[in-house]
Amino acid sequence: MSMAAREPQRIALITFPGIRAFDVSVVTEVWGSERDSPALPPFELRRVASDPDVPIPLRGGLTLTPDRALDWLPRADLVLVPGIEDPDADVPAPVLDALRRAHTAGTPVASLCAGAFVLARAGLLDGRRAVTHWNLAATLAARHPTVAVEADALFIEDSGVWTSAGTAAGIDLCLHLVRTAHGAEAAAAIARSMVTAPFRTGTQAQFIEHPTPRADRDADALADVRAHVLAHLDAPHTVASLAARAGMSPRSFARHFQATTGTTPLHWLIGRRVAAAQKLLERTDHPLPEVARRAGFGSEVTMRQHFATHLATSPRDYRNAFRRPSGRPDGEGHVPAAVPREGPTERG
Repeated sequence: MSMAAREPQRIALITFPGIRAFDVSVVTEVWGSERDSPALPPFELRRVASDPDVPIPLRGGLTLTPDRALDWLPRADLVLVPGIEDPDADVPAPVLDALRRAHTAGTPVASLCAGAFVLARAGLLDGRRAVTHWNLAATLAARHPTVAVEADALFIEDSGVWTSAGTAAGIDLCLHLVRTAHGAEAAAAIARSMVTAPFRTGTQAQFIEHPTPRADRDADALADVRAHVLAHLDAPHTVASLAARAGMSPRSFARHFQATTGTTPLHWLIGRRVAAAQKLLERTDHPLPEVARRAGFGSEVTMRQHFATHLATSPRDYRNAFRRPSGRPDGEGHVPAAVPREGPTERG
């Protein structure tokens, strides 16, 4: 089936007074912009409100015009709740009721930043893991003690309910939701148009903590190491070998690497290899053992284990779901092992 023949994925953006304009813009940029790319499926983004005839004021003198009522939610494939300006502000009861019904019907529900407070008030986070902006995590935990608040994750999924940390982490979650539904190629195409990284590794810890500034030569050495790894993912890499390349001891290298990226060298490496394997599975017909070798996993078994951990699927099922119908291997059937150039680890 061609991309043009696909049914659009229906996205419902929940709107009411007090939502953040930035989050509305992020959702609109990801699912509501017209893009000319064969990698992208069609989307239908609707701004849903209790009363679609009443414009919704946003901070900064902006106004949002809804285009659907809450009774449109049963048609949605995904429901998104933007962050709210004030976690203590009232949320319209019809909105909370509609969110409960959507989740009960099995529709994935996701919130950005302080939108987690809305999901908590609807009862959708009771007994579940969740995250919000690090500065609001303690407040969410105190006001909703049945929620297992994790202070440092960028985004979390638990039983079909997604939550994300503050501001830029909302972009991470939105791109991840595209990647989960439509594959890495679609998420990367949207990320390129937004001039942002298709995914970030690490946690909010990289923003909460304030490590001692490093000498520029250390930062340059770490950037060179990461660039080398991305260009040679199929080679064996250890903390010791990477530290030697950076001219550091393994302990110092690991400490500087985590302070720079918010994650360990091993976790960063595995994430890049998973991304490389995704592209190979989407773009080529290489057998699974060859995909594992090119991505640097060494064996199909190891690759399968990491796919289960990171993507909750198998390489074979991922290929069946996301293989591009008109895709062709690059050059003589070769797709470089390296994933796209590493994006920034922080955003303003």
